[in-house]
Amino acid sequence: MVSRRSFLAGLAAGPLLAQGGAFPVKFGIDLFSLRSQGWSPFELLEYCAKQGAKVVHFSEIRFLGGLEKSHLETVRDHAQRFGIEVEIGMLSICPTAVRFDPAQGTAEEQLTKMIEASKVVNAPLVRCVLGDWRDRASKTPLAQNIENTVKTLRAVRSRAMDAGKRIAVENHGGDLQARELKMLIEEAGKDVVGACIDSGNPTWAIEDPHVTLETLAPYVLTSHVRDSAVWRTPEGAAMQWTRMGEGNVDMGGWVKKFAQLCPGKALSLEIIVTGTRPFPYLDPKFWDAYRGMPAWEFARFAALAEKGKPMPTRTPVPKERAAAQEREDLEASIQWLRDLR
Repeated sequence: MVSRRSFLAGLAAGPLLAQGGAFPVKFGIDLFSLRSQGWSPFELLEYCAKQGAKVVHFSEIRFLGGLEKSHLETVRDHAQRFGIEVEIGMLSICPTAVRFDPAQGTAEEQLTKMIEASKVVNAPLVRCVLGDWRDRASKTPLAQNIENTVKTLRAVRSRAMDAGKRIAVENHGGDLQARELKMLIEEAGKDVVGACIDSGNPTWAIEDPHVTLETLAPYVLTSHVRDSAVWRTPEGAAMQWTRMGEGNVDMGGWVKKFAQLCPGKALSLEIIVTGTRPFPYLDPKFWDAYRGMPAWEFARFAALAEKGKPMPTRTPVPKERAAAQEREDLEASIQWLRDLR
């Protein structure tokens, strides 16, 4: 078990250390937590440094402010002044996914551009995604989307290897359950491809986040971490993303398990607080998107819902309050980590 003192040390000065031994986990912040701030990458880095972050995850190009080499060099140098490691990312690399943007070039071209950017900013990896929950029931079968994503990853394999970079595919927005992402990684080549494990997205795919971690731990390159609440409804279940410690999926246990199973990796908070999302799984049509899910995995999710209680819906804040609310949510979640025993 990781002690309270260990977590305090990690958030103040770097790695989390277990009592009697070391398995460093680097505290980080995914900048999607700060998506409404309108800050430059330099302002984002300064804020994250004040929060004690040792890794800053630029999960989308917009947070970097562009991919021009001179600009990326300036971002890199600014991060180095704070002793911060940079990770970078993009969105869909699946040309048949709903979220894919062909206006930015082919999937291979887009991912190649990010590999080149990772070299400039000294990022060890590029995070990317297949798509989101819509791809589980779109006109293109999910298996075909997985195959097309694997093709993109294989096409850039040599470039990534030559650059000494890894590609971290996220379980994103309900697109992939853990066993599906594991299969994708193994098909693409786990020496180059790994997982950006997200602890919140499993509940968007009727999966227990602990199942996700237990399945993907050997493949984890980095993480996005937030809490979820899940509860039963007359139609099936519902969920909300919450601040850390306000859900019912045992995020304290998840964080400690991550530290034990994924030593040396970044534990990066991606705090998103949402309204209620329903899962009417008592309707047979619901299962069209989850035909391959084993019963034992669903049972783990259902058990979470059975012990959960409905969450009050947060009153939407005015647009001018959104940025301040994001900071409050993130800072409260950081404090929760500091207090974790």
